[in-house]
Amino acid sequence: MTKPTTNDVTRDWLGDPEAQPDPVRAARHSAKPALPKRFYTAAGVAPAEDGYRLVLDGRPAHTPARRRLAVPQAALAEALAEEWSAQAEFIDPARMPLTRLVNSALDGVAERREAVVDDLAAYAGSDLVVYRAGDPARLVAAQGAAWDPVLAWAHEVLGARFMLSEGVMHVTQPEASLQAVRRAVEAVESPIALAALHSMTTLTGSVLIALAVLHGRLTPQEAWAAAHVDETFQAEVWGRDAEAEARLAGRRTEFEAAARVASLSA
Repeated sequence: MTKPTTNDVTRDWLGDPEAQPDPVRAARHSAKPALPKRFYTAAGVAPAEDGYRLVLDGRPAHTPARRRLAVPQAALAEALAEEWSAQAEFIDPARMPLTRLVNSALDGVAERREAVVDDLAAYAGSDLVVYRAGDPARLVAAQGAAWDPVLAWAHEVLGARFMLSEGVMHVTQPEASLQAVRRAVEAVESPIALAALHSMTTLTGSVLIALAVLHGRLTPQEAWAAAHVDETFQAEVWGRDAEAEARLAGRRTEFEAAARVASLSA
């Protein structure tokens, strides 16, 4: 295989162990609409000291920060290889949510664990599932059906009881409940699983829904539906907007990828 040239944009995603990162060049390339051509024939998995690494034509792939793209679980490594194998003539990062999430975990979360834990724990203070509509009755019922089981699970499994609020008025949650959620987040040892939990939380606005997925209480499909009760209701009342639906579909792809990474990295 011919080694990529020094100006090959793929180095900003895969990394090059022989070069120093150039954040200015990486930012400049990220603004370009053109995608790099696929430069490898086969994507595969090879054993590594830290688990299993992604290899492209036998050459180790790297993260943007020049770390080897390796994960502890063989199944997750195989999923990454499948994602790279699925690339056609051009490499499209938008179609590689697993790789992007693992890169984020290895390059960012692993070194900023405490900050990520703090960010996730903060969601418990204003979690989506505690803010309820006062009317119409159909929306109130839909929110209750989707969110009450999540709160019941949090109470039973995490030991966290939450106060409900009608509308957008902030309600202060019991400190014991906030600490219980924090302990649940801290218990996620894998930086990859923690990155997946963070992605699910930011995409739904609910750390409780994300934790319920991580613990197997909700399927990804159930979690997504629960997180979008309001949007579903509005679409039923006012009709669906094509652009909004497209954006939502993109976010759902990211969410399901995060849920998959969470399950494979457990």
